Amino acid sequence: MQNKLRGWLADNSLTTDPKDRILVLESAGNAGHDEIYKEMREEDTGLRQETLVHVVTLYERIVARFLMNGFSVNTGLFHAIPRFTGIIEKGLWNPEKNGIYVSFIQDKVIREEITKTEIVIEGEKADVMYITGVEDRSNGMTDGSMTPGRNFAVYGAYLRVIGDDPAVGITFRNTTTDAVVTLGSDMFSTNDPGKLIFIVPSELTDGEYELTITNQYMKGKNALRKSPRSVSTTVFIGTGESGEDDRPVIE
Repeated sequence: MQNKLRGWLADNSLTTDPKDRILVLESAGNAGHDEIYKEMREEDTGLRQETLVHVVTLYERIVARFLMNGFSVNTGLFHAIPRFTGIIEKGLWNPEKNGIYVSFIQDKVIREEITKTEIVIEGEKADVMYITGVEDRSNGMTDGSMTPGRNFAVYGAYLRVIGDDPAVGITFRNTTTDAVVTLGSDMFSTNDPGKLIFIVPSELTDGEYELTITNQYMKGKNALRKSPRSVSTTVFIGTGESGEDDRPVIE
């Protein structure tokens, strides 16, 4: 697989200078264990699928155990360190106010792949809707973790939720069950083009979710887009997988 990232030039939503441009990633799709196993088999390892699954599953479980016993883990792919969140009150750990997360930093293998990666600039793309980051406002975490019933912020461009199409709004799709929860219109505290702040639905349970924002917003115009458009990012509650997905994705 040849390393190649494609992107579109877009206005920088963090500055007022019209000449400022950023490169917005054009998503190539999603890749999970099945896609990884397929690539591994194509490397002609001679290993059976069940052997690969067993080894990868065991590897993940052992790495997680090291982390949850206070080790800093360096795999070559990433350097991971366990951390705590929340204020300790009266010297006691409170699972409702305190939490554990793992900080991941890219390591040698990723850095080497970066040097081999070709960047393709597709050109200008007007009115690009993108997400640059998220934040759990209850604890300041920016890794995609959410706390039900507390404020959550999404940063980017052209995010304002507006429009009369039934699809307009914010949804949370559980990536395991495909169950979808729609954010109520009364849950917003900020609904701006560059920033959304809303209360995370209390009915969301632990797990990984695809957060999708759909709107018909047009910059500087009273009119709406004829058709809605969407942008998505991965978020989670509890012990879900975060992946620190702060990169903008075009859909």
